[in-house]
Amino acid sequence: MGKPDNPAMTNTTAKSFNTLPLNPATLDNLQQLGYLAMTPIQAASLPTALAGKDLIAQAQTGSGKTAAFGLALLERLNPRRFAVQALVLCPTRELADQVAVEVRRLARALDNIKVVTLCGGVALRGQRASLENGAHIVVGTPGRVMDHLARGYLALDALTTLVLDEADRMLDMGFLDDIVTVTKQCPPERQTLLFSATYPEGIDKLARQFMRAPEQIKVTDTAAKSLIEQRFYEVTRPTRFETVAKLLNHFRPVSTLAFCNTKQQCKELVAYLQGQGFSALALYGELEQRERDQVLAQFANRSASILVATDVASRGIDIKELSAVINVDITPDPEVHVHRIGRTGRAGESGLALSLAAMYEMGAVGKIEQYQKQPSTWHKLDELTPTGAGPLLPPMVTLQLLGGRKEKIRPGDVLGALTADAGYSREQIGKIVVTEFTTFVAVQRDIAREAMQKLNAGKVKGKSVRVRLI
Repeated sequence: MGKPDNPAMTNTTAKSFNTLPLNPATLDNLQQLGYLAMTPIQAASLPTALAGKDLIAQAQTGSGKTAAFGLALLERLNPRRFAVQALVLCPTRELADQVAVEVRRLARALDNIKVVTLCGGVALRGQRASLENGAHIVVGTPGRVMDHLARGYLALDALTTLVLDEADRMLDMGFLDDIVTVTKQCPPERQTLLFSATYPEGIDKLARQFMRAPEQIKVTDTAAKSLIEQRFYEVTRPTRFETVAKLLNHFRPVSTLAFCNTKQQCKELVAYLQGQGFSALALYGELEQRERDQVLAQFANRSASILVATDVASRGIDIKELSAVINVDITPDPEVHVHRIGRTGRAGESGLALSLAAMYEMGAVGKIEQYQKQPSTWHKLDELTPTGAGPLLPPMVTLQLLGGRKEKIRPGDVLGALTADAGYSREQIGKIVVTEFTTFVAVQRDIAREAMQKLNAGKVKGKSVRVRLI
């Protein structure tokens, strides 16, 4: 077990996937999926991963890391062997679901690759049945994977690749012991790929214990950072919430992720914003899975304007086209600051990062300046004047249908009920999310009540459904 080599600081220019020793069917599939050139993390990590070496890769969420480890584990897979050959551990159920979807897309060109998701909040029985039918790849959260191992439902003796995705957040969330327990049950000759946005001490400990001379790669994507406009505002403790409301009324972002350092601060800010007429929701560690699903569905489908979250609770959320990030509290860790603001300004879009700092937080601001190698840009609070007419309202409203995957409902069934049956256009319908027992569908605000009545009076998949407005 070796200590990682010195990190290679990489700022890679775009390279084609054709330069890699990938299966021709995989290369064709990548082209169909629109993967034309590798992202910096893919270009930096794939040659090492495809060579079968252990790897520690440091890169932000949204950098293309799922395809980096997904392509590597698929190349090592034997489709004719119905045994678990790859295990991906993720901090949250949302991230595990996203990873499973992405790996299935990447595996489309290969023979019948089975991917099974093992996360909490879902009955063990169905997951056990999926494993018994034969799975090649398991994606899951550490606790639930450990549970299946303890009961003897999951066997890892055929494992060739172990992936620890967003390892820093798994450590933040207290999963170290679970990761150690799971890793000890993996064959020692496997390949281990560890991906992380930051590099806390615990990762070094994991590397020394479970990895074989890992190569360490750190990708800095300077082009992406330059699209994010950072503005700092000086506040006092009593004016902090009031300033958040002023920022929202001035910039009027369609979707804002606001970070607080504590759960209590999250709750208080949401109560304040709701009292001011904003559509705001809170996300913190102790929410039940169903509440968490509902909050994330509403924010992702644009029927809530502001999501107020702690760092740990927000991990694994990948919201596309996020207009703004507000640092309600400055984080004492500059790497976490960069990770927070990296949620906006994705995929070539510009983004807005607004940070509030009181005098006692100036030391933390100084650390951020040193880390980013640039001074912070300060703006005056009196520049913030309300723009636009009326309150900041989200463009969509969420309808909740009682019934989900258990009733074999698919997004297409709901879309059909709203377009073919109820007569709405595709443009009036937003994101549709089907969970185990319930389905969330976003519709334009002006048709919400009528759409709910039409669905309640009609049928989805030939059955009557109960629908309510959230």
